[in-house]
Amino acid sequence: MYDLKELRKAMKEVQTSKRFEHTKGVEYICAALAMRYGASMEDALTAGLLHDCAKCLTDDKLLSICEKHGLIITAAEKKQLFLLHSKAGACLAEHKYGITNQDILNAIRSHTTGRPEMSLLEKIVFVADYIEPGRKEAANLSDIRRLAFEDLDRTVLKILEDTLKYLEESGSEIDPRTCETWEYYHTNVD
Repeated sequence: MYDLKELRKAMKEVQTSKRFEHTKGVEYICAALAMRYGASMEDALTAGLLHDCAKCLTDDKLLSICEKHGLIITAAEKKQLFLLHSKAGACLAEHKYGITNQDILNAIRSHTTGRPEMSLLEKIVFVADYIEPGRKEAANLSDIRRLAFEDLDRTVLKILEDTLKYLEESGSEIDPRTCETWEYYHTNVD
């Protein structure tokens, strides 16, 4: 069992006020989705709190953490270093905040790009990060928020579709994991 009060305090200290508000929103939605789908409330709250624990670090610090832990950095990550906050965040969650639960660590690691065959907790954090109450700019947000409480897999697929469309239209680099995740859910969701 993790001390959620201490983790909240730690996140407040390492995140900007805007990022901390986002974190609290993700924590809240993780709890709601955990209740809806029967996931561990404690794991969902913990993963929600820590999902962006590395988000406010500099690019150099993100690189340093990933290199220290021998993580492979993809071409897309090299072009968009902010993508490393998920991998670096999983490392910090484990080595700084004492998280040993692999499902929580995987949820932190995959919350940005997703991955094929995500666990229930991974899907909850992936979706909560996208739909938390402070988010306002995403396309189809009200429909996606409704869908999140009806069908989690379809929600993951819809988020991936909208994300890929946005990245393509804006000319942004697309991480191959996002495409792999979309392909998996496109093929496996009814």
